[in-house]
Amino acid sequence: MPFILLFIFGLVFGSFLNVVIFRYSPKVEADSRGSFLKTIGGRSHCMNCRKTLKWYELVPILSFLFLRGKCGECKTLISWQYPLVEFLTGLSFVAPFYLMNGGLADAYAIPRGIIWLLVFMAFWVIWFIDFKHYIIPDELVFFIALLGFANIFLKTFYQGITMFNDSFLGGYSLIFNFSNFIWINHLLGAVVATVIFGLIIILSKGRGMGMGDLKLISALGLLMGWPDIIFVIIFSFLTGALASFYLLIRKEKTMKSRIPFGPFIILGSLLTIFFGHQILEWYFSVIYII
Repeated sequence: MPFILLFIFGLVFGSFLNVVIFRYSPKVEADSRGSFLKTIGGRSHCMNCRKTLKWYELVPILSFLFLRGKCGECKTLISWQYPLVEFLTGLSFVAPFYLMNGGLADAYAIPRGIIWLLVFMAFWVIWFIDFKHYIIPDELVFFIALLGFANIFLKTFYQGITMFNDSFLGGYSLIFNFSNFIWINHLLGAVVATVIFGLIIILSKGRGMGMGDLKLISALGLLMGWPDIIFVIIFSFLTGALASFYLLIRKEKTMKSRIPFGPFIILGSLLTIFFGHQILEWYFSVIYII
């Protein structure tokens, strides 16, 4: 029951995230002197006919199904992004507590789960805004960095300055172990991520990566720590390369086309968080057989 309630709350918050994503405009943000929140004001309305939506048209997922994916007034198709973001946010409310910590009883699990819940919500907003506008709002990156510091302080409070192995890579993280001190571990992650992406930007003269990607990976380095951030980067480039190759084959993109990299950084983060240990376990089992 607690997880069902968390999922329902997540659906509601997903509706708010959709407002943020759809109403965000780089031009409006620039005109309002970089205020991210000023781009999302006003009541919910149809993006085509501007009709103000009634309460029963705002019920997460159910309204989309009831209206058959169309505006009740002008019959314009409603983007599948609405139910998708709502569903992903619903999962985000459940996943940190159920998958990472196994429940809600552990005192350390609850605040840690809240931190990662907020991280996942920021992930979805960054994913869709970058995919649509080719930009990653600085406020969201700064928010993830703050959550990174909160995560470090939380670990320090419950564990002391040295850490037990709570890496998403499990025991395999010990292979790459550099320091058992929490602050060194997380600061090293931020420095390494910044250096790697900074070199890519310098060597490609800004064509291979944007400053938004650099800021995002730096914040994630602080949040994830070492060595998890290395696998975030590896998985980001692998998934980005596969997606680019697919788009080239289908001739939807060319070698000169721009492809937002923020979604792949987030995808690499999610793969590391939820499947990092399993992927490394599979990898080493294959190496052992060979």
